[in-house]
Amino acid sequence: MTTPAQPELPAPAPPVNPETREFWAATQDGRLLLRRCLDCAAVIWYPRTICPECSSPHTEWFAAAGRGRVYSYTVNHRGEGVYRGLAPFVLAYVELDEGPRMITNIVGAELTELAVGLPVEVVFHDTGDGAALPRFQPVGSTD
Repeated sequence: MTTPAQPELPAPAPPVNPETREFWAATQDGRLLLRRCLDCAAVIWYPRTICPECSSPHTEWFAAAGRGRVYSYTVNHRGEGVYRGLAPFVLAYVELDEGPRMITNIVGAELTELAVGLPVEVVFHDTGDGAALPRFQPVGSTD
């Protein structure tokens, strides 16, 4: 039995607000930014100005390495909205080298290659609307 290849995924434009504007602008340049708390040193994902760990308003942007490991994943066999009819595709939590986990898609991987702990690196898929979606592929793959 062969494993079906993953389809090309759509890149819907994300909602952008004042707290996330700089993050989404950086994605257009192929950069993954995170926030760090200057009081407790927590690394913050999803971008916000107030630290969710200690409630400090003292946070700053920094450039993430863009690497991590698959923490958990699922192969979706049904999609809704712009993902309808695109199965199978992968949703995953990626634990970034900096610590936080982000939900994303895994692309550029054979489904049989997927595993918890798989080293991955960020790739950006342009939305055509001033932002790019950060997705992850196995280290060394080409998107």
